[in-house]
Amino acid sequence: MKQGIVTLAAAALLASGSAFAFHCPADMAKIDAALAKNPQLSAAQMEEVKKYRSEGETLHKAGKHQEAVDTLGKAMKILNVS
Repeated sequence: MKQGIVTLAAAALLASGSAFAFHCPADMAKIDAALAKNPQLSAAQMEEVKKYRSEGETLHKAGKHQEAVDTLGKAMKILNVS
């Protein structure tokens, strides 16, 4: 019984990590699409969006998917995309 619970917990952790891994590219694509529409942002906002987009991609490539999703979310919030 205990081994089954441990196995189930491990599978859940792996599945959630994979889900975030697939979430990052989708968020980056949303940010890129919004930027392609030349949004009305201040220079400071545009700089922040580009910084968060770049950091998010770096975190994604490093396997830090939750951090990547959180960072990309900051850019998406500025761009008002979900």
